Amino acid sequence: MTPTQIAGDVLILAGALAFLVGAIGLLRLPDLYSRLNGVTISGAFGPALILIGLLVQQPSVGNALKVGLALVIQLATSAVGGSAMARAGYLTGAPQAEETRFDDLVVELDEQAGKEHPGYSRPDT
Repeated sequence: MTPTQIAGDVLILAGALAFLVGAIGLLRLPDLYSRLNGVTISGAFGPALILIGLLVQQPSVGNALKVGLALVIQLATSAVGGSAMARAGYLTGAPQAEETRFDDLVVELDEQAGKEHPGYSRPDT
């Protein structure tokens, strides 16, 4: 095996491991929002690592263009899809785990309505 084949295999294996970590997170994390975080990240970087590994093994300009386009589409749709699913979960009232209960959106909406949140301090921006 050549060094490029080994590097490609390592990247493909890392992509497969990213999927495995996402699957474990889907089973072990406590609520919808935590699960979405794990699955969205592994769903974005798993295919990216696999595609880059394939490109390392079969380098060509045509393959680079195809992989580049696939990466742009994958990363964009993964982020937008994760946000859309989280918003849908929030709007339908998906339950939150106690350890992840704090709701920044409620604080923001309450502050706009003139309500106070004494225990909340806004981070410096």
